[in-house]
Amino acid sequence: MTADIDLSGVFVHPLLIAAVLAFVLAEAIGWALTATRLYRFVWHRGLFDVALTVILWAGLAGLITGGSVAAVLG
Repeated sequence: MTADIDLSGVFVHPLLIAAVLAFVLAEAIGWALTATRLYRFVWHRGLFDVALTVILWAGLAGLITGGSVAAVLG
């Protein structure tokens, strides 16, 4: 089990930080895909965005907690 991170007296679980970072990264990637018009190759934009966020969240969770992605996902 990982320890909580202290942010100015507020204890935050590392997976919450990973979720916020994954959402921000997914939005940035979505903006870049829109700007370069690459979203036209995506069949279902909403499904693609959710899948991208989940993949980024799992990867960041593995990096932040120091474990493998498979161990984080259960």
